[in-house]
Amino acid sequence: MIEFDPPKPILQQQYVLKTVAENMMRPVSRYFDEHEHEIPYDYIQFMHQAMRATGAGSLAPSEEKKEGEKEKRPPIGYQMLAHMLEMLAWGDVGMYLVTPGGGLGAAAVQAAGTPEQRQKFLARFAGEKPTFAAMCMTEPHAGSDTAAIRTTAVLDPQTNEWVINGQKIFVTAGDKSLTPREEFGKGFIVVWATIDPSAGRAGMRAFVVEMGTPGVKVVKLEKKMGIRVSDTAAIVLDNVRVPFDHILGSPTVEKETEKGFKRAMLTFDSTRPLVAATGVGVARAALEFLKEKLAENGIQIRYGLPRQKLTNIEREVIDMEIMLRSAWLMVIKAVWMADNRMPNALASSMSKVKAGDVVTRITQRAVELLGPLGYSREYLLEKWFRDAKITDIYEGTGQINRLIVARQILGYTGAELR
Repeated sequence: MIEFDPPKPILQQQYVLKTVAENMMRPVSRYFDEHEHEIPYDYIQFMHQAMRATGAGSLAPSEEKKEGEKEKRPPIGYQMLAHMLEMLAWGDVGMYLVTPGGGLGAAAVQAAGTPEQRQKFLARFAGEKPTFAAMCMTEPHAGSDTAAIRTTAVLDPQTNEWVINGQKIFVTAGDKSLTPREEFGKGFIVVWATIDPSAGRAGMRAFVVEMGTPGVKVVKLEKKMGIRVSDTAAIVLDNVRVPFDHILGSPTVEKETEKGFKRAMLTFDSTRPLVAATGVGVARAALEFLKEKLAENGIQIRYGLPRQKLTNIEREVIDMEIMLRSAWLMVIKAVWMADNRMPNALASSMSKVKAGDVVTRITQRAVELLGPLGYSREYLLEKWFRDAKITDIYEGTGQINRLIVARQILGYTGAELR
């Protein structure tokens, strides 16, 4: 079996996070599943203070070394995030999604913003209060077809402001990012809109819309099958005005439009492996629970025997362990590439596809093998089964990511292979 020892900082982080998962997440996991959208303030405040103290959770890549300066250690920022999110998802993937920080919104600023914009918008996550950000891309009529986005951004030459109109749906943490609360800092959303509807994807740009901006409103919170503690919002933008420099990237719009969609994809290239890591965490939780219950009933997995001498349950458990390990190795490869500033679109989408398949298959089979016990709400296994499916849906469905993998391998463009 291939295995890699994580660097010491990651091992130290994992020890702390496991304590959090076991003592702050698992004990309240069922409660927040049954009280959808209730905010776990104790967990949020604890994690915010812990992340401020340790500097964990930053989406900023490691700084490049200066000329003549020795590299102290290889960059591991995204690798640390992957290990962090896998452990938190092992505790409760819904609560992981309400961990304070920038999430996809910050990732979009990091991928598409200028150094000045990154400093302006990302620094607030290290402030006194927990702060949230969200990314708004999906629209009611344009799920995976991003070229069909109708939200518009028009420059008002008199005020030099962007005027944004449109509607966004399925916005993770949209409510916490936009609705003022005394406990939270000033959040924002990153809205993908078109500045040239005739240009398709080439006309897409990203805009930062801050909490408290007139005209932006959360109109609905989705009721979901899984990850129920996480808010998933529908947002309406009605003549929302934002400053000119809130367009991510160069403020010079000319010659920049072609890069808009590519910037969006850079965001996903860095975050899809992190989503995959959360799927691995849920799958690991289910598999460990299955093995624990089998052991309680006198069933031990006899590793090392020829396959034909194993029972069917033993073979199934070993197969699930193989699936889990292969998914995790694909995640590690993708985040290692991100840390080392290597193009990772292929590895990123492959890790997302693999983790989405693996977590769905492992949680479903664990429920089936345990029968009524697995189906019972007395244990968290049925919840993990419900939570698992989202891995295959958000940040690009399994079908979309398979298309990306095929295009990368075969050398086709999006227009050539749809």
